[in-house]
Amino acid sequence: MTNHTLSTGLKSALLIAIAPLLFSGCTVGPDFKRPVVSVPTAYKESKDWKPAQPRDHEIPDLWWSLFDDPYLNGLEQQVNVSNQSIAQAEAQFRQAQALVQNANAAFFPTMSATATTNRFKAAGGQNLVVSGVRNLFGGVISVAWEPDLWGRVRRQVEASESTAQASAATLQALKLSTQAMLAQNYFQLRALDAQITLLNDTVTTYEKTLKIIQNRYNAGVVGKTDVVQAETQLESTRAQSINLGVQRSQLEHAIAVLIGKTPAQLNIPVASLNTLIPAIPLDIPSQLLERRPDIAAAERLAAAANAQIGVAKAAYFPRLNLAASNGTQANDVSNLFSTAANYWALGPAALALPLFDGGARSAQMSSAMSSFDAAAAAYRQTVLTGFQEVEDYLAALRILEQETDVQDKAVVLARKSVELTTNQYKAGTVSYINVMTAQAIALTNEKTSVDLQGQRLVAAVQLVKALGGGWEAKELPSRDTVGGEAKWSQFLPVPIN
Repeated sequence: MTNHTLSTGLKSALLIAIAPLLFSGCTVGPDFKRPVVSVPTAYKESKDWKPAQPRDHEIPDLWWSLFDDPYLNGLEQQVNVSNQSIAQAEAQFRQAQALVQNANAAFFPTMSATATTNRFKAAGGQNLVVSGVRNLFGGVISVAWEPDLWGRVRRQVEASESTAQASAATLQALKLSTQAMLAQNYFQLRALDAQITLLNDTVTTYEKTLKIIQNRYNAGVVGKTDVVQAETQLESTRAQSINLGVQRSQLEHAIAVLIGKTPAQLNIPVASLNTLIPAIPLDIPSQLLERRPDIAAAERLAAAANAQIGVAKAAYFPRLNLAASNGTQANDVSNLFSTAANYWALGPAALALPLFDGGARSAQMSSAMSSFDAAAAAYRQTVLTGFQEVEDYLAALRILEQETDVQDKAVVLARKSVELTTNQYKAGTVSYINVMTAQAIALTNEKTSVDLQGQRLVAAVQLVKALGGGWEAKELPSRDTVGGEAKWSQFLPVPIN
C-alpha cells in the first residue's frame, strides 16, 4: 500500500466519521432582537419648521455643502484624509475585521507537522530484539478538529461580526463628529471675523469723532473732559478688537489639527460672515434610528453581547474533539519515507462534559446576560440622547431666529439713538457722556446681532449632526463582508506581508 493510498483512506475514514456531525449541530442561546424603545410620532420642537424643498428631501453625504461655503468645503474634504483620530478609528476597525477572521478560523481543523529524532541504548541484561545504540527518526502530520455541535463557534463569530459592525459605525460617528466640530469652529471663527471687522470700523468712526472733539476743545467749545472720554472710548474699543484675536487664533489652530496639520501649516484669511442658514431636511423620528451612526454602533454592541450569551450557554453541553494522524518512523533517515515505515491513526476521539467547575459556567452565563442588559440600556440611552439633541437644536434654531428678528430691530433703533444723541451734543443740549452711552449700546447690539448669526450657523451644524449627517445604517458592512477579504497568504504556516 502506498503513502498516497493510506492518506486517501485516512481522509475517507475521517469524513465518514464526522459527516453526521456536520449536519446535526444546533445553535444555542437567544437570537438577537433590537431592544424596544419608545419613539415619538413627531418632534416636539418641529412646529413652524420650514421644510426643505422636495428635491432636497435627504441630507446629502457631503452635508456641509448645504451651507454653500467654498472655503469650508475645502477644509472638510481634508478631514477623512489627514485626521489622526479617524486614522486611529480606521485601524481599530481593521483590527475588528481581523478578529472576525480569527473567530471564523475555529470552523476549520488544525493541522501540525512534527519531526522527531531519538538516539538511545536499550537496557542490558534483557532478551531484546533491539540492542546496542540505536537511532529512531519519525515524522507525523496530525489533524485535530472540534465540531461546532452547539453553535459556540457560530455565536462567537456572530459576536465578532457584530463588534466589527459596531466599530464601523463608531468610525462613521467619529467622522461625523469631526466634520461637525470643524464646521462649528469655522463658523465661530467667521463670527469673530465679523466682530473684529465691526470693532475696527467702530474704531475708525471713534477716531473721526475724537478729531472733531479735539477741534471743538481747541476752539473752546467743549472741555477737556470730553476729549478724555472720547480717547478712553476709542482705546477701549481698540482693546476689544485685539482681544478677539486670541479666540480667533485658537479656533484656527483647532481647525488645523482637525485636518491633520500643525497650526503653522494653516492660515485662514479673514472673510465676511455672509453664510445663510440652510433648509435642513427633517425626517420622522423613527428614521433617526437608521440615520445616526452612534445609535447603530450601540445596537450592534447589544447584538454582540446577545451572541455571547449563546457562547456561555454552549459551555454547558459536551464538547467533541476529533483527531487523526499519518506518519512514518524508521531507524535510518534513508528509510523514513518507505512504505514499510508508514503508519496512521484515527483518534483519539474525546467527548468531554464538565460535571463540576465551582460555578464558573453559571457565573459566565450571568455575566453574559448582565452584559447584554447593560448594552441594551446603553442602546436605549443613546436613542434618548439622539432625540434630545434633535429637539435641542430644533428649538435653538427656532428661538434664535425669533431673537434675531427682534435683535435686528434693536440694532436699527440703537443706530437711530446714536444719530439723535450726536445731534443733540452738537447742539449743546446734552453732554458727551450721553453720546458715549448711546454708542456703547449700539455697539453692543451690533455685536449681539453678529453673535446670533454665528450661533444660528453652529446650531444648524449641530442639528445636521444630530440627524446623522448624510449617513444611513444600510451603509454598514453586512455580516458576510464585515470580516474583509481573506487572503491566501493567511493560510500559510509562515507570515507573509
